[in-house]
Amino acid sequence: MTSSPSQPPAPAAELPKQYRPADHEPRVWKAWESAGVFHADPARVLSGEARPYAVLIPPPNVTDRLHLGHALNNTLQDVLVRAHRMMGFETLWMPGTDHAGIATQAVVERRVWGEEKKRRTDLGREAFVARIQAFKDEYEAVITGQLKALGCSCDWARQRFTMDQQCARAVREAFFRMFRDGLIYRGKRLVNWDPVLQTAVADDECYDAEIDGSFWYLRYPLVHPHGATTAGERRRGHLPPEDAVPVTWSELEARGYPGAEQHPSEDQAWVTVATTRPETYLGDTAVAVNPKDPRAKPLHGLCVELPLVGRVIPIIEDAYVVLPKSMSIEEEPTDPKAEFATGFLKVTPAHDPNDYEIYQRHKERLDTFAGHVGGGLVNVMAPDGSISDKHGWRDVGDAHRLVGMKRDEARALVVKEFEARGLLEATRPYRHSVKHSDRSKAVIEPYLSDQWYCRVTDPRMAQAANAALAKEQRAGAPSSGGTGVPPARRNDPCHRPDPVSKNPLMSLRHLPHFQKGGSTYFITFRTAGTTTLTPDERRIALDACRHWHGTRMELHAAVVMDDHVHLLLSPFEVEPGRWHAIPELLHGIKSFSAHQIARSRGTSGSVWQDESFDRIVRGADELWEKLVSIAENPVEAGLVAAGGDYPFTFLSDAARSLRLEFADRIRGTREDRRDACPTKDTGDGSLRFHPARYAKTYEQWHDSIRDWCISRQLWWGHRIPVWSREVAPPDAEFLRAELLHWIRQERLAAHGPGAWTDLPSDDTGRLEVCPRDPDDEQVAGFLDAHGFRQDPDVLDTWFSSALWPMSTLGWPEDTPLLRAFNPTDTLCTARDIITLWVSRMVMFNRYLMPPGWGPRGPVLADRHAAPGPAPFRDVFIHALIMDGDGQRMSKSKGNGVDPLDIINSHGCDALRFSLCQLATQTQDVRLPVHRDPATGRNTSPKFDLGRNFCNKLWNATRFALGILARPSRGEPTPTLVDRWMLSRLAAASRDATAALDQFEFSVYAQTMYDLMWRDFCDWYLEAIKPTVDANPFQRAVLAHALETIVRLLHPITPFVTEAVWEHLRDVETMAIEGVELVPARKAGLLCTAGWPIVAPSHRDESAERAFERLRGVVTTVRELRARHDVPDKRRVTLHAPPSLLDELAALGPDLVRHLAGAEALTSEAPAGASVLFTLDAHECRLSNLADAVDPAAERARLDKVIADRRKTIATLEGRLANPGYADKAPPAMVQQTRDQLAKAREDTAAALAALDSLEGA
Repeated sequence: MTSSPSQPPAPAAELPKQYRPADHEPRVWKAWESAGVFHADPARVLSGEARPYAVLIPPPNVTDRLHLGHALNNTLQDVLVRAHRMMGFETLWMPGTDHAGIATQAVVERRVWGEEKKRRTDLGREAFVARIQAFKDEYEAVITGQLKALGCSCDWARQRFTMDQQCARAVREAFFRMFRDGLIYRGKRLVNWDPVLQTAVADDECYDAEIDGSFWYLRYPLVHPHGATTAGERRRGHLPPEDAVPVTWSELEARGYPGAEQHPSEDQAWVTVATTRPETYLGDTAVAVNPKDPRAKPLHGLCVELPLVGRVIPIIEDAYVVLPKSMSIEEEPTDPKAEFATGFLKVTPAHDPNDYEIYQRHKERLDTFAGHVGGGLVNVMAPDGSISDKHGWRDVGDAHRLVGMKRDEARALVVKEFEARGLLEATRPYRHSVKHSDRSKAVIEPYLSDQWYCRVTDPRMAQAANAALAKEQRAGAPSSGGTGVPPARRNDPCHRPDPVSKNPLMSLRHLPHFQKGGSTYFITFRTAGTTTLTPDERRIALDACRHWHGTRMELHAAVVMDDHVHLLLSPFEVEPGRWHAIPELLHGIKSFSAHQIARSRGTSGSVWQDESFDRIVRGADELWEKLVSIAENPVEAGLVAAGGDYPFTFLSDAARSLRLEFADRIRGTREDRRDACPTKDTGDGSLRFHPARYAKTYEQWHDSIRDWCISRQLWWGHRIPVWSREVAPPDAEFLRAELLHWIRQERLAAHGPGAWTDLPSDDTGRLEVCPRDPDDEQVAGFLDAHGFRQDPDVLDTWFSSALWPMSTLGWPEDTPLLRAFNPTDTLCTARDIITLWVSRMVMFNRYLMPPGWGPRGPVLADRHAAPGPAPFRDVFIHALIMDGDGQRMSKSKGNGVDPLDIINSHGCDALRFSLCQLATQTQDVRLPVHRDPATGRNTSPKFDLGRNFCNKLWNATRFALGILARPSRGEPTPTLVDRWMLSRLAAASRDATAALDQFEFSVYAQTMYDLMWRDFCDWYLEAIKPTVDANPFQRAVLAHALETIVRLLHPITPFVTEAVWEHLRDVETMAIEGVELVPARKAGLLCTAGWPIVAPSHRDESAERAFERLRGVVTTVRELRARHDVPDKRRVTLHAPPSLLDELAALGPDLVRHLAGAEALTSEAPAGASVLFTLDAHECRLSNLADAVDPAAERARLDKVIADRRKTIATLEGRLANPGYADKAPPAMVQQTRDQLAKAREDTAAALAALDSLEGA
């Protein structure tokens, strides 16, 4: 049937009786690997010989083995890659792993401590990094082995690691450019701090956990400030405050303070703060009160004095403060914390993110009050979380006893000291959520520290990333309906506004129609009664269909046949969010044409049925299929030889182009997708999320983004390529001159006093220098000679991951691989890293790559005015894999299941097929597993479906090969079952391709399950048994059907399909026109064979209707046989009315007898015992099974049928008795209900008759 230009591997003599995955998977993988079929050749793309398709693997962390979540993601990617490889694309799937800085270092630290009882500081940086490198090598090999066992067809010769030499070069260059351009800077900010690992951590590296704690109510004494507390006083030479005068209750009473009169008048007054962390009071720099609090005004200008420390801090007003429950304002929602609130908030900016925001709002006042810039920030902790006076805390005072204490120790002592001074008002238990480090499990400390930041708030970053998002996925933009046809809009000023009809009578004549704004619709309506249209009348109808084209709708295609009309159209938008209604458009078309036709006939009767059928077109391939069906309808009806010859068809120019485009895409002959404007679909508006709902997450992230902390206090990672030193005036001028020399040569960039300008400067301070190439010996010598020291921190892992679409392809060098495959096509990832990874890849790619980049794009310059391309066109967000308890599988949780366990018990293809079948776009997948005591591995019955499917394919292939091995004889004659099978192949190949195009993997899996198991195995193979040996055409359909199925299945079940292909590829049969099976390109391997193309002309609706009718009859008979335990070999007799027998005769009586296991079909009454049943209201009987009939079981069945039918009758009678339905529902709907009622009554009568017959037997 097919031949290969290469010498294929020799298959076994025959297909073994059983499919044992372990016997074939290693052998098949070796064949793929030896032939190099997964290696991409960029030269084929750059020469225009092939179209590119590129996918970059989300690099797994080298911290542990992969689990089933990784198996799902990589299976989905492999399905896409294999399918596109078969479609003729030059396909690159770039593999690699991520160094996962903090996660890997934490794992190795635990291992070293567990094995050697040593910490990393005991080993030293170089030795410890060597331990991590060895650990990385170990698990990278494990992960690679797992991915290969999963069948991942990556380009393994190009495997990358985020810290390998090529990626490190990209990291240094990206950092240099962004540092030079002001997008990377160093700043003192509040960060999430892990006191065990002693590093900043990202939000995604933390989790919240409920703990039992307390609210401590601390009294802060009120005082008057002395000395200079404002900028004006300082300018006049006043000294800052040293001692403070207490504020008494009598003074507060005089100020109008509520409740002051209830306290001893001459006692010092206080305010009470509530806190869950009393030890942080050491860093308080203010007390805040809500300006709506009636106590705020009397406290204006006053301060509090912190016990032990003696620090005087101001009272400020800020709306963030929660009012206590007793003061809550009715019209405002009550904060849950109001129950615990006092109305006074201790402000500790260096140790609480909300307090830090308050500090930012009152920065000038708090810094001025403290006496210096930054004085409003007091850090009282060391990196290990202990109390320290070495990191910004100066006024220790009597609190020196707390220095060096761990957090919990300090907390206990602070509470004790307040209690001893009578300043502990109360303690209340409080259960609350506390942030923990995912790696060390330590409680996270908000910590003020110097860190490096990436200025992602710059418009060149976040704004460019959002601009890449497809317009229809941006907030407020209308949806296209998924067709590829943009929403139609009335934007021509000559178009008149046409209001939607308000006539209620019109809508009552139609069934309810769901209309989705911006969608494209396939619509059908028919002539009334038996009316047919003359050619002149068809012209009138076509003109009516085109009447609203360009004003109220975009008409893509239309055909007017003798008794029906097909339309493909997109309504225009009348105003934002409102489109012309389908009923309105159809009413206009029908009314106009009916009037003209009736006038030409000289009659007044109806021309069109009131009803119509409409369907939203979902997906580009369905759009193409509808275009084809409209154009080919006259051909299929036998009216013309070619669609273009029929005069009553309309195709818009765009529809003609779209039809040609999709036909070429399926056949693999379309020109390179990056044409003369190579980035037209990879720049602004080119990025799409699937499902589309995740675009909102992406867009909102950029709308509210904050600068990204990119430094980590670790040893494992890309060390920050910045050298620094303090600069003083004596050597500043010399350094400036020397630095400018290197800066002008683009060999380094600098931040600091006078570093970036030719102007002289007397500034002093920290000078930061970033060499472009740290291996530049001249620059390195200069830095070393002048005392510059490299920053000890490393970059956040996500920095190097953000460069993955570039670094893996050779950037910053202009490599053929980068030219051919950046931008890539599809990213398949999880929803939890949309903000952490997807966003940053888009920002970096658009910033660092030039606009117009591609195979024929511009040179790779490092400065450009406009954003470059997005790194991919489609982002598919897959479902998450959950364990049996509904928790997401993850390495850090330790609940992951090794996919090799499932491969061991079920085989790789069973794992892949089951995962795809379970992975919908709407919900996550729960996969409970259990330990198999025989193997000690995890397993799950969830994968039995996949294993059974693979076994079914194997057995069906063995059976078919047995038939195909026999000599062929007879005349080639297409039969009903052959036409039906070819029609099913055409539909399934279309649906499978469309499902992959729309990332509907579960739909693809289900489509292939139904085609292979139900259509091919259960029905086609069974149907052709008596006739295939004498019909060469049927033999050819069998071979072509099996090969088409095997090819369509290869992306999801690669091993079993490759194994059976070895036996199938050399089968020779007659050709079948319209079934295109391109031979394998390399070594006779299926993975390089062409994607099967079954022409739409093979769609045969009449054959499908006929076979469905036959299948319904056979299924009913089979169900009766099974219900009465009739042996398979026993032949029964079917007794049916002549009208039904005539219908079955047209379908093929021999076929019915064979499939139903019947020896005869007759209209005569049975002579002996029989079972009565109804088939579409026909009363039928089965005989010759009297000794197999169980009267009790049959009686129970009939009783149930009667009960069900009577329930249906009651429901339908109630519906028709309701005037609101009978009088107001569309007439056709009412008639349909009446027909259903009549049939239910007939079925009930037949069942009662059967029951009477059974009772009398």
